[in-house]
Amino acid sequence: MEEVLETYTLPEDPQEPLVCFDESTKQLVKETRTPLPMEEGQPLRYDYEYERNGTANLFLFFEPLSGWRHVEVTERRTKADFAHQMKWLVDERHPRAKRVRVVLDNLNTHSFGSLYEAFPPEEARRIRERLLFVYTPKHGSWLNMAEIEFSVLSSQCLDRRMGEVSFLKQEVEAWELERNTRKSGIDWRFTTQDARIKLKHLYPSFND
Repeated sequence: MEEVLETYTLPEDPQEPLVCFDESTKQLVKETRTPLPMEEGQPLRYDYEYERNGTANLFLFFEPLSGWRHVEVTERRTKADFAHQMKWLVDERHPRAKRVRVVLDNLNTHSFGSLYEAFPPEEARRIRERLLFVYTPKHGSWLNMAEIEFSVLSSQCLDRRMGEVSFLKQEVEAWELERNTRKSGIDWRFTTQDARIKLKHLYPSFND
């Protein structure tokens, strides 16, 4: 926990950018009847019946120091999918950085081993040397700012029925563009000192 919190206090450094990473799923739901159009005093009205159309996965990158985020919509979230997201991060987003600090949770796919399952050893090693993973503790994924950004995405964009991956991508891209244009950030105030006071019960006790 303290490692994550200390990472958040580091100054912005183009050679070692900070990126928070998380993933989530979206249930795709198709309408069985055309919604009733909006009228004065009445919102768009949906029928209670719907058709499930599978799920989509969303990978989210968030850079708290620059107010930038990117959401990649995929069909799956396997080890290979994770590995390709990390390759994109170091090769496309930060090609000139010495290494990228990535805050992420302990999901079983979030490991350097995923790189070796997706790429030849030389390529996996090259990508690994450009990454520094900073893991949130077990049951402490709330320390990842990407989770906060996901909650914003959910309330502003995903809180409605979407039946096709193409439409989901379109809506997420529009949300991302609007947030990035405004460089929307997170006012993070929880510090290591706060943790030592408010979460004192998590620390070992020492008797004199």
